[in-house]
Amino acid sequence: MLYREAGQFKTTYAADQQLFPIRQDRIGVLVLLAVAFLGVPLFASEYWFSAILIPFLIFALAALGLNILTGYAGQLSLGSAAFMAVGAYAAYNFQLRIEGMPILVSFICGGLTAAGVGVLFGLPSLRIKGFYLAVATLAAQFFIVWCLTKFPWLSNNSSSGVISTQKLIIFGHELNTPVEKYLLVLSIVVVMALAAKNMVRSSTGRAWMAVRDMDVAASVIGIKLMPTKLLAFAVSSFYCGVAGALYAFCYLGSVEPDGFSLEMSFKILFMIIIGGVGSVMGAFLGAAFILLLPIFLDVALPFAADLFGLPFSSATVSHIQILVFGALIMFFLIVEPHGLARLWQIAKEKLRLWPFPH
Repeated sequence: MLYREAGQFKTTYAADQQLFPIRQDRIGVLVLLAVAFLGVPLFASEYWFSAILIPFLIFALAALGLNILTGYAGQLSLGSAAFMAVGAYAAYNFQLRIEGMPILVSFICGGLTAAGVGVLFGLPSLRIKGFYLAVATLAAQFFIVWCLTKFPWLSNNSSSGVISTQKLIIFGHELNTPVEKYLLVLSIVVVMALAAKNMVRSSTGRAWMAVRDMDVAASVIGIKLMPTKLLAFAVSSFYCGVAGALYAFCYLGSVEPDGFSLEMSFKILFMIIIGGVGSVMGAFLGAAFILLLPIFLDVALPFAADLFGLPFSSATVSHIQILVFGALIMFFLIVEPHGLARLWQIAKEKLRLWPFPH
């Protein structure tokens, strides 16, 4: 009843094609944004900002970038962490080499640099696809990390490649507290998520999905494969590059090339698989599942062991956490292979038909 569309009449094409055509969705998004921008800063602790919310938003942005490439364009990539590294180091060097450059412009330039590198490593997609393309993008993961380690100029002559980021100064105000960094990251993620949502609904997004479903048929109806695929690599790498810059400047403050490892790339890939491939919301749901569930298990399992008097050591609890985490991943993939976003979509469809869900 609360999710019925009764009485909501659309008299124009613009009203029918708007981003959130159902009034309840618009109200829900506004309430969610109000809670994120106004409610969370009032009640969350510094630990929540520094250890949970900021990394969640950053990895959700990186997962969104990979989802554009893999979920919408159908091009599998295992180099997301490498493109994050490019964005982080490029933003650091733009701040270092160009005096007076605004930090937000450095983030954009870092994303554009990552986009250029992404296009370069996306060239094999013109001839290969699937597993072979994943192996080709895997080369970016090792080559970029190697370059950041072997060329000291990129890290301001640091022998180990470690960089310490500059101060966050926006409109003359230095962002020192976790709350201010959280609001900056949240603002950037919201803007880029809305941009991605509009992009995949445009002619560009439809061309990506046509190439994903059947590239030969897409070519027959006039879609140019080379620009479409390379644009997907560029946009995806741009999102990952901006996420990498935020990861360095707003989360850690000091990063090293080995921190952007293959394990991080797989973690981002798991986020979109669990959250939902080809869904903007799936990037956020997958990031929440991968990042927040281990924290919950880390707290819940020792509590349960103490409650029931189980003689578990800390190492045993850690092993059980890994087992439970893996079992939950398999459970969700078996119950709904299309991810958590699909479960949310099914729930909304049932609400629209309630009390007579089919």
